[in-house]
Amino acid sequence: MALRRITLRDFVIVQVLELELNAGFTVLTGETGAGKSILVDALQLALGSRSDAGLVREGALKADVCAEFDCPAHVEPWLSEAGYDTEDFLLLRRTVDVQGKSRAWINGTPATATQLRELGDLLLDIHGQHAWQSLTRPESVRGLLDAFADVNTTDVAARWATWRSAQKNLQQALQAQATLQQERERLQWQIGEVDKLAPTEDEWSELDTQHKRLSHAQALLDAAEGALQQLQGEETGVLASLTHAQGLLQGHEHIESVFSSLADILSSTLAQASDVAHSLQSYLRHADIDPERLAELDTRMSLWMALARRYKRPPGELPALLQSWKREMRQLDAATDLEQLTSAESSSAKAFQTAARSLSLARAKAAPRLSSAITKAMQGLGMEGGQFEVLVTKTSEPSPHGMDEVVFLVAGHPGMTPKPIGKVASGGELSRISLAISVTTSELGMAPTLIFDEVDSGVGGAVAETVGRLMHQLGTHRQVLAVTHLPQVAAQADQHLKVAKNKSAKGTTSTVQEVVGEQRVAEIARMLGGERATETTLAHAREMLNAPSKVLEKEA
Repeated sequence: MALRRITLRDFVIVQVLELELNAGFTVLTGETGAGKSILVDALQLALGSRSDAGLVREGALKADVCAEFDCPAHVEPWLSEAGYDTEDFLLLRRTVDVQGKSRAWINGTPATATQLRELGDLLLDIHGQHAWQSLTRPESVRGLLDAFADVNTTDVAARWATWRSAQKNLQQALQAQATLQQERERLQWQIGEVDKLAPTEDEWSELDTQHKRLSHAQALLDAAEGALQQLQGEETGVLASLTHAQGLLQGHEHIESVFSSLADILSSTLAQASDVAHSLQSYLRHADIDPERLAELDTRMSLWMALARRYKRPPGELPALLQSWKREMRQLDAATDLEQLTSAESSSAKAFQTAARSLSLARAKAAPRLSSAITKAMQGLGMEGGQFEVLVTKTSEPSPHGMDEVVFLVAGHPGMTPKPIGKVASGGELSRISLAISVTTSELGMAPTLIFDEVDSGVGGAVAETVGRLMHQLGTHRQVLAVTHLPQVAAQADQHLKVAKNKSAKGTTSTVQEVVGEQRVAEIARMLGGERATETTLAHAREMLNAPSKVLEKEA
């Protein structure tokens, strides 16, 4: 089971329709002009075909089509990649307003018409006089042959992806050589320029400290001498005053015990002040105004500042900047190992070619067998002497699917040269060829639902019976929906839907209902002999409805 239900509102001449579809072989019949193909048109709209304001029923604001499918396993990867939740069913909806603007949804989530088409290719295959779809799509033709040959192209596709990746990496490396060389030259010049300075970590802070000290040397000397004078002055010096104060306290500590601790504090202070005085004396002995050293520092710091301004960095960051450039240089040297990349491209190319040759051999072996099987099926479809050929040729460029181009060629009559199936002149012939292919490959295709839109046009008699039997046979493997005007085909269906046109003062509408029992007998009789059923046509209809199972049993 694939297509469960289709619902239409205000579509062309259908006001409201909700139709349950069964598995197996279903036919749609009705008078000429009743709108038998409306369901097919509605399904095509739901599956992404071009929208048009003419699809809206006259007097309505918009047309609304919903198609509910079972969700086959092979569709789940597409849903996941497209970002849709996977359910047990798929609900595809499309609306078209009177301006021709359309909207679409997949399981209630907005979708594009392109997404509907992609999904539709996985769910439905429509065959008609002017809609051959998969038989003219190279990927579908190739897929049918591969399925018939029972080959898996996953390995070839994976090897192709690996080869393409290796080609891309090598090409990028080759194209980048000029750019990388320019970058290398730039780095070499910058590194060489800063290396002349040879900046070391923390050097800038040391230079800055020394420069500040030397540029203020005289003020520092004056300050040191003044401080020393304050400490060591004979009468007013701090050391002499502290010593005198300490003596006074010590002279009376035997009377006042508190003086003892205070004298100790003065003793400690006196010791610290004496240390400061000695340090100042040492500083004055070694300190000097050194204009030469100051000039050296000015020159060195000017170099630092010039480079810092050029590269727009604080001077203290020059050592780190130099190291980062050297790291970049090492990375550039290791960035393009052309020898390794060339080797990887060569080995991946050989791996792909080996797998592709094996696939080509399998296709070449299967092509004659598929050609023979479809040619045989054509003989019972009014194409006696017709020939079907699967042509496998080498492509000019390899692809993820190998190195082959697969084309279906057909000759509808004896003595004719087989031509590409899309160029066959007769639409009826192409439709019957499509049916022959579908029957032959019914267990191989991916689309679970097949629709034949008047593929029996121009067919009658024994050929019509053969078409009916083939569709019934096809319905044992896939869901088949056929629009037909042939009673021989309709009589062999598992489900029979009748399309009727109703006229009223409000306009013309179409309805679809399932016919069973005597209603079905009456519809088959109408198809046989016109509007007025006779005992003869009714008897013939009953005979036809009872015949299919006997024919199939006999042929089995």
